[in-house]
Amino acid sequence: MHGSFARIRYRAGLLFRRPRMDLPLTGALLLLAAIGLATQYSASDLDRDQAIAQGIRLLLGAVLMIIISRVPPSSLRNATPWLYVGSVALLIVVAVLGEGRGAHRWLDLRVIRFQPSELLKLTMPMMAAWAINQRTLPPNWSTLGIVAVLIVVPAGLIAEQPDLGTALLVVASGLFAVFLAGLAWWRIGLIVGSVAAATPVAWHFLHEYQRNRVRMLLDPESDPLGLGWHIIQSKIAVGSGGLWGKGWHNGTQSRLEFLPEHTTDFIFSVFAEEWGLVGVVLLLLLYVFIIGRSLWIAANAKDTYSRLLAGSISMAFFVYVLVNGGMITGILPVVGVPLPLISYGGTSAVSLLAGFGVLMSIHAQRRRVAA
Repeated sequence: MHGSFARIRYRAGLLFRRPRMDLPLTGALLLLAAIGLATQYSASDLDRDQAIAQGIRLLLGAVLMIIISRVPPSSLRNATPWLYVGSVALLIVVAVLGEGRGAHRWLDLRVIRFQPSELLKLTMPMMAAWAINQRTLPPNWSTLGIVAVLIVVPAGLIAEQPDLGTALLVVASGLFAVFLAGLAWWRIGLIVGSVAAATPVAWHFLHEYQRNRVRMLLDPESDPLGLGWHIIQSKIAVGSGGLWGKGWHNGTQSRLEFLPEHTTDFIFSVFAEEWGLVGVVLLLLLYVFIIGRSLWIAANAKDTYSRLLAGSISMAFFVYVLVNGGMITGILPVVGVPLPLISYGGTSAVSLLAGFGVLMSIHAQRRRVAA
């Protein structure tokens, strides 16, 4: 009894010890969040309530990041299956009780309203890393089959909402763990080839609006006042920013309501119009630093689970930036992926900062063991 009580006290002490945050990464995240709030305030036409609401969500995410940073990676690993099962269960609840504009994506619990699919962006790489960590490396076909089932189940539920963009991001976050585990290149080539061969078949299972997004990517001018409006107006906003931009709150595309979803999916277009090429390059460099620092933490992780998880979170963050940037410039289809810590949205911001809390935890464990 005394030994059990001592272990409980020890674990409680771990939770309340001084957090060992990675200062360069923390500083970069704070700067990115500040840029996001300033851009959000401008894009909303100086709507103070919206900016405050987003600030509260970012603060909540920061608190969660600090709390998670104090949890040892071993505790996160032990809790992973339960977190994954809980996230999938919430997706099932969404299928029954969810709400959304033409889709079932949200759970409204009166006290809080959130999007459970965002949780899978964190619990999916955690579960993939956990499953791979239980078996020999590099992964064999048996391991790949298990991980494939773990990925397909939540991705299928999310795609049915329908939210194909988030479903693909969840798939990518799980596949990164497989890739980082040292998967043989011939296996990677075989998988990629199989996916490419299945693409024509998958086309027939897409919703019509999803097919239209692909069509508009190829030729948005075919319906400039309808389906192609988003891409055309976004490219106009990006191009009109020029080299130095029009200045904060001087962008016309968002203020005159030409640019749809200018506080969420297309906020990068607002930023590009206001700050121009120079501002975009500086923002992308900030993202590159965050991703590079996160990969450095992954490379110096203590164990396989931590390394795979940190690497997957880092690469998934890179994909979020890549997809949103490609979407607003007309290189990729419009899939509704927000720009990390810039776009308006509570669940996305909180889940992203929770993921960085995991990275901080892995970093702190590395420092503690090294000491």
